Amino acid sequence: MIESDHFVKPGSDIPVFSLYSRTRFPSKEMFDLIDVLLIDIQDVGTRVYTFIYTISYCMEAAKKYGKKVILLDRPNPLGGVRIEGNILEKEYASFVGRFPIPMRHGLTAGEISHLFNVHFNIGCDLEIIPMKHWQRSMLFKDTLLPYIPPSPNVPTASSVLVYPGQVIFEGTNISEGRGTALPFEQFGSPFIKPDLILNAVKNKIKGAILRPVCFQPTSGKWQDQTCQGFHIHITDPLLFAPYKTSLLFLQQIIKHHKENFQLKPPPYEYEYKKMPIDLILGSKRLRKKIVNLEDIDTLEASWQAPLCEFKETSKRFYLYE
Repeated sequence: MIESDHFVKPGSDIPVFSLYSRTRFPSKEMFDLIDVLLIDIQDVGTRVYTFIYTISYCMEAAKKYGKKVILLDRPNPLGGVRIEGNILEKEYASFVGRFPIPMRHGLTAGEISHLFNVHFNIGCDLEIIPMKHWQRSMLFKDTLLPYIPPSPNVPTASSVLVYPGQVIFEGTNISEGRGTALPFEQFGSPFIKPDLILNAVKNKIKGAILRPVCFQPTSGKWQDQTCQGFHIHITDPLLFAPYKTSLLFLQQIIKHHKENFQLKPPPYEYEYKKMPIDLILGSKRLRKKIVNLEDIDTLEASWQAPLCEFKETSKRFYLYE
């Protein structure tokens, strides 16, 4: 929770307000300075990425203070066809999961904001400016647009493809690659024995290969210590299921390294009581089943019905066919 302060844009008298500082919620004083709130921000199509909730807080403030919101839509870099993961349980709602949606939601920023506004009853005056020529089957590379990192630890389009799964390691003592040149694309720790993990998962992963690596994070977990783990090379992004794959990694690390593996305690993203992993997974029950080594395929099958229900709901808010 490294916050950023308000400031004045250099060379002007334009104030810049941070919504990741003393507040995540826009104030009346901020809104008094504007006529229209124009939102133009790149999302990464993942439930735990907080930009969509900052948008939702802005929409609520706009409703409260009588301002219009115009959102300039951008591509979902994961595409708009596949959805993946369990639906967040309401008791684990937080800044990394405010609404009951799956980990990989398959919507653009405009579409999910429309869903929040209507389906979850925010009810602000929202206008979405849609993209031209975007299709749901497009990954980011298919757009031929320059990739602009939405944050320092999602620096490439490749890092986005693994993020919906690898983000779960933020709730553990496993390095998710922060402090390296390949955040989320590589993961590991000093105690991992790559051969044990590779032998357990190599026949269960589709659309990617694992390359055993050693790395030393320059910051964050295991700073300046040698970690052993893997670099995930995606060979077929249409086959690769990031969430399921990372749950498989997590379970095998727990199985083979239970004497060293740990779940991180709170706080995490302004939640001071609940376990970070439960907030990320959106479910304490799912975490317990993974720790108890229940079959990942069985777990995946158990959330298909609510996932299909979400997909049918979300289709009502599609801006692109």
